[in-house]
Amino acid sequence: MYLNTIKDKTGSRKQKTRVGRGPGSGKGKTCGRGMKGQKSRSGMSVNGFEGGQMPIYRRLPKRGFNPLNPKKYSIINIGRLQKFIADGSIDSSKDIDFKVLLSAGLVRGKSDGIRLLGSGELDSKISIEVDYASSSAVAAVEKLGGKIEIKSLKDPVENNKTNKVESDKGKE
Repeated sequence: MYLNTIKDKTGSRKQKTRVGRGPGSGKGKTCGRGMKGQKSRSGMSVNGFEGGQMPIYRRLPKRGFNPLNPKKYSIINIGRLQKFIADGSIDSSKDIDFKVLLSAGLVRGKSDGIRLLGSGELDSKISIEVDYASSSAVAAVEKLGGKIEIKSLKDPVENNKTNKVESDKGKE
């Protein structure tokens, strides 16, 4: 057997039908599209059209709200955090924040914050700063005498409308 003798199996390659090459070809004039109508035109597109019946995307109700710029949080379970502490990547005696978790490789750079969840076991006393924490995660950390700082609760709520002082121009 030589490279110049190798051939495809018969029927493995099918040639493209050349349409519009005269009436003798069987695909001349209308090119197999029939006469007139939307489907015979070029650029025909009827995706989602159900023959006049109300389409499914209009029959089903709209549900919920999808924000244009949703926040993406890095999710950390306490079991995985304990694994990094046991490996020596994270020092449990020091405060743990986003920079420490990033340098250890537990989170990646592109996120709007950290969510701490309570899946797994925690054996070390830790002090951690996160954006959100589940009640089971808070309970697990506080059970060992640790501390969780939640950033969203730490930041003061700024409400400029109620704090503005009205001028006395109209009272004279």
